[in-house]
Amino acid sequence: MDDEKKIPFTGHLEELRRRLIICFVAVGIGFVLSYGFKEKLFQILTRPLIGVMQTGDKLIFTGLPEAFFTYLKVAFLSGIILAAPIIFYQFWMFVAPGLYNKEKRLMVPIVFLSTLFFVGGSFFGYFIVFPYGFKFFLGFASEIIQPLPSMREYLSFASKLLLAFGLVFELPLVITFLAKLGIVSVSFLKKNRKYALLLFFVGAAILTPPDVVTQVMMALPLMVLYEISIVGARIFGKKPSEKDDNI
Repeated sequence: MDDEKKIPFTGHLEELRRRLIICFVAVGIGFVLSYGFKEKLFQILTRPLIGVMQTGDKLIFTGLPEAFFTYLKVAFLSGIILAAPIIFYQFWMFVAPGLYNKEKRLMVPIVFLSTLFFVGGSFFGYFIVFPYGFKFFLGFASEIIQPLPSMREYLSFASKLLLAFGLVFELPLVITFLAKLGIVSVSFLKKNRKYALLLFFVGAAILTPPDVVTQVMMALPLMVLYEISIVGARIFGKKPSEKDDNI
């Protein structure tokens, strides 16, 4: 680490508070910018569902203020996604003071890759998981059972999955970064693979709605991402010959 004077605990709390405020302001700005396009954004968000619904079927709202609050939440979700680069930047900059100078130089590419992986995970959920998942759920319709998805329920379901897939796709980056710091190694990752797989299914059960289909559709990509993480740790991880005094 740098030969700097150690920051007291209260200093870390103040730094965390400052960075959280910046994140909230960034999300707020993203919310304001998104609100003007709330109907279009909701239309885009519902395309995977509309694409597998029967002709003429529509989403409904069952309470008078439901549509209004749904549009507010859509704008807020969009604000989070727009502010993702700033949120990741603030997170990694909060971590940076505890790193060596050589490691701090990795912050800019890490912020870029964090945003890229987050967006990639959300796209995976939107383009791959949503169409198959919604088709499966609507398959329970029959002559006596008609699906009537509401705006609120759909947004709650979709937003949780989008954010969850965006976050879990950060796994290779986080593990590779830990390997670069020497906290984990390739042998450690291989040895604990079976425990990682168990955690993936438990985590998928927590992050997704309570159904087996979406849990499996999240756990399987996590298994692939874990193998990618091992490759990343092998390539970029700290080698035994590297010295810790490499400042």
